[in-house]
Amino acid sequence: MSIAEEFRQLQTRLLECWDGTETFIPELPRGPGGIERDIVVVPSLSFPQPELGKITGYTHYEERQLYTLIQLRNPRTRMIYVTSQPLHPSIVDYYLDLLPGVPSSHARDRLLLLATYDRSDKPLTAKILERPRLLERIRQALRPNQAYMVCFNSTPLERELAVRLGVPLYSTDPDLLYWGTKAGSRELFAAAGILHPIGSGFLQGVPELVRAIAHLQEKCPDLQRLVVKLNAAFSGEGNALLDLRPLRPLGSPHTPEHLQRIENSLEDMVFQAPNETWASYRQRFTDLGGIVEAFVEGTVKRSPSVQGCITPKGSVEIVSTHEQLLNAPTGQIFIGCEFPAHADYRQQLQQLGQKVGTYLAQQGVIGCFGVDVVATQTTAGWELYAIEINLRKGGTTHPFMTLKFLTDGHYELASGLFYSKHRRPKYYIASDNLCQPHYRGLLPNDLLDMIARYHLHFDSSTETGTVFHLMGALSEFGKLGLVSIGNTPEEAQAIYNQTIGVLDAAAL
Repeated sequence: MSIAEEFRQLQTRLLECWDGTETFIPELPRGPGGIERDIVVVPSLSFPQPELGKITGYTHYEERQLYTLIQLRNPRTRMIYVTSQPLHPSIVDYYLDLLPGVPSSHARDRLLLLATYDRSDKPLTAKILERPRLLERIRQALRPNQAYMVCFNSTPLERELAVRLGVPLYSTDPDLLYWGTKAGSRELFAAAGILHPIGSGFLQGVPELVRAIAHLQEKCPDLQRLVVKLNAAFSGEGNALLDLRPLRPLGSPHTPEHLQRIENSLEDMVFQAPNETWASYRQRFTDLGGIVEAFVEGTVKRSPSVQGCITPKGSVEIVSTHEQLLNAPTGQIFIGCEFPAHADYRQQLQQLGQKVGTYLAQQGVIGCFGVDVVATQTTAGWELYAIEINLRKGGTTHPFMTLKFLTDGHYELASGLFYSKHRRPKYYIASDNLCQPHYRGLLPNDLLDMIARYHLHFDSSTETGTVFHLMGALSEFGKLGLVSIGNTPEEAQAIYNQTIGVLDAAAL
């Protein structure tokens, strides 16, 4: 039996985690009666290394899934959390001390932390697979019929690890990952009748890209700009912007002379990733392929997103909407988010997400998904253009789950708001990219001292305050992540601003 066949058999066990009476949100599959569970957390970022290398301190992004410790609220749950390098004890204690409803010492006794002690650029999952003794230790700690595995994104590596451990994976089958690529997203939007920018299908290499650009110029002569995208890139780092205004064809855009003009102009594209060059981008476009589509123009534009999950039974649940905070030469790289998305189009977003989720479920996808959108204001209201689908966790997953972790609340579909268990609506601003040179050299303990001294911690009585992540990246890279939670959007913004102000003043 092949690994793929074994994996599909294992996946049927996920139904045991679902009794149809509770919301099946990411990381919270529960069995009837709160039965015992073992959870293996493998927070591997299994992406091509050249793409990961564009993210400062990406090796510490394995910390972002520490929100999964919420599962330890259940006194009958055990967790194995695996990382490339050992987590600083203060970081783990910080999260366990936030855990509501259970003594942190009790939760700690049910948490097994393991590390590969490998600083190489390989994905964490590959490092685990290369270590038979580590694999055996994980296997020995598990109760296979009561266990499942969670990850950041699912690839053949995660599929193999699930099979080697003998546990199901709460994520989509890697054979279905096409629907999370740029080309697959566009195909799905077209099939589901969802508005999206005019563009191409999958392209491989520069000649196909040049011909596709000429075709778009012929079809839409008034196009001003195009976005070229690597098929499997993420966070906007694989995007490049092409200005068509200097490239107006005098006649047919398919003449050899005009095609050469297009190819020459590709060297002048505005690349979203720092230090990107046409030479390196050209090679990766040849290797990975990609698409080209119209850049959505507009005087008033926003970049919302919608997140959902698909249960093992195939039902679709919308779990959140966000405004994405973007930063790059043309605003295409994700640096943070605000929750929730604007009320002007929040319901539209949810409906769009439901459509996408329904189509994905019909293909057999399970687990987390998100849809990135561009919203443009018109005289008739807001127009939403679907841009791409992410079949994985994203930059909005851990802030939302942190809110869930701290308040034990729920997302209300009718309003698109999140309410704590005390029925307070909650709002937040989050970022993974608080990066300052003067933060370098600060140890996790130094940050915790600042949190205590300047009262930057989350206050459980008001359910407001800031929670930090990526603390391991602080000393080496001067980089930190945070989620600032308030009872109004204005309060969340004020807490965020105050936190950054205090950190800047204290770190200098």
